[in-house]
Amino acid sequence: MNNKKVTFDDIARYTNFSKTTISRYFNNPDSLTLKNQEIIAQALIDLDYKENKVAKILASGKTEFVGIIVPNLYLHYYSEMLNQILSSYERFGYKFLVFAGNSNEAVERRYIQELLAYNIEGMIVLSHTIPSAELASYHIPIVTIEREDQYTSSVNTDNYMGGVQAAGLLYKCACDILIHINVDVPESIPAHGRIQGFLDICRERNIPHELLLRDLGNTYEDNLKALRKAADYLDGRYAGKRKGVFLANDTYANMFLNSLIRMHGSLPEDYRIIGFDNSPISSEAVIPTSTVGQQIDKIAEAAMEILVEQMNERKKRRPAAPGSPVHKIITPILISRETTPIPDL
Repeated sequence: MNNKKVTFDDIARYTNFSKTTISRYFNNPDSLTLKNQEIIAQALIDLDYKENKVAKILASGKTEFVGIIVPNLYLHYYSEMLNQILSSYERFGYKFLVFAGNSNEAVERRYIQELLAYNIEGMIVLSHTIPSAELASYHIPIVTIEREDQYTSSVNTDNYMGGVQAAGLLYKCACDILIHINVDVPESIPAHGRIQGFLDICRERNIPHELLLRDLGNTYEDNLKALRKAADYLDGRYAGKRKGVFLANDTYANMFLNSLIRMHGSLPEDYRIIGFDNSPISSEAVIPTSTVGQQIDKIAEAAMEILVEQMNERKKRRPAAPGSPVHKIITPILISRETTPIPDL
């Protein structure tokens, strides 16, 4: 058998089962007894069977493809999340088709149509552009991550807790003023919790604070320009005061840190900095940066678990009717590094 491709006919002869039974093993194994499944599985090993993926797709209509839409890949959170999702192949066996939408609504709709043309079995969406109601209208399993999710299953960080953790750490650093730099995130998006958690701690403890909610742009160059302007502004407005700066993600935190170092030759003593994500750039920065860790590996794993469960349900002979969206929240972990030294009391 090792000199030619093993066919269903070969497996049927080897096991004394019909070709129909062998086909059922591949396409609907639950219809066979456990004993017969074990007999066929052992035969595949004995015969050194190599599965013909194309034939399987044509026979079953199941591609084992999952589509992914990300906003961009220059923000380290998205590239690390993508890395974690792709690594799930060893566990779940799904392959991935990936598009970066760059916040262009028309482009992302075209990408989704392209994914649907490939007969994807499910989709993971990190981009914020397409409303969840529209995503749900495609009638395939979809899980979203860190975006508006009223009509789709989702996995998100407890962003409110993360904002509380960031403000609390900067407060311990004996800062005179706390600043949060972010875009003006709508309340429907989970990341708004970072703003609210920060604000609530500042108000609860009567900490002087300022929100810098600005359009930071959609490219690395735009982000860098906006964050350099923010650094200039804080240098002038709060000269002589210890400034605790909480940035919306680790990429922004690294840009802000680098801007200060370029302006002053080193990180000024009157700055404390914390980001959000715990993407690799936070620990690899020229000065390792404190961060609120999103446990990206757990988010990716949970998203795939929910998606695979929904995709498997659709493969059953009598699938259950779709239920309410599933929403899972992952607890963040505060990570203190060199940019938030706490003074001795």
